[in-house]
Amino acid sequence: MRHASVVMCLFLAAAPLTSLAQQTATPRPATPAPRPAPAAQPGQPALTPAQQAELAKQNAEMIQAAQKVLQMVDAGQLPQLWDGASVVAKRAVTRENFANQIGAQRKRLGAVAGRGQAAVTRVRYNAGASVPEGLYVNVSFPTRFANAPQPVRELVSFRLDEDKVWRLAGYSLPDAK
Repeated sequence: MRHASVVMCLFLAAAPLTSLAQQTATPRPATPAPRPAPAAQPGQPALTPAQQAELAKQNAEMIQAAQKVLQMVDAGQLPQLWDGASVVAKRAVTRENFANQIGAQRKRLGAVAGRGQAAVTRVRYNAGASVPEGLYVNVSFPTRFANAPQPVRELVSFRLDEDKVWRLAGYSLPDAK
């Protein structure tokens, strides 16, 4: 079982999204603006201006929360992220494996040289999927590392838990070899 593949999206949960956003220190001056709301999917009604505004607000909040998670990962605070994990997350990986595997990947890649603009996507997994059932928001960043010739996609995933609170569901470096 290939390390339950750290790159699969190590399910973990940390502080609720609102706590992550509140803990964020002074925002980085280069914080990218959220992308415009997506157009309606074929066969679905177009979003109203109010729905588009709410989606843009949620995107901005998710990006801010993801940046806080990345600050903690950059600072090596991996055990602290895992400590706040939900039951769903803790079933996927132990605290020690999470810290060791992500720490080893990040050490190999070297220091962060810069992160590009975040992209936000949403996905719903049904029962029987390879990840726990639920609604997820993924925030990905093209990140340049000192020891990587090309940008690597960092992915921070959030899950809407049963108590209707968004919590961190995973961090992965799917492009890191």
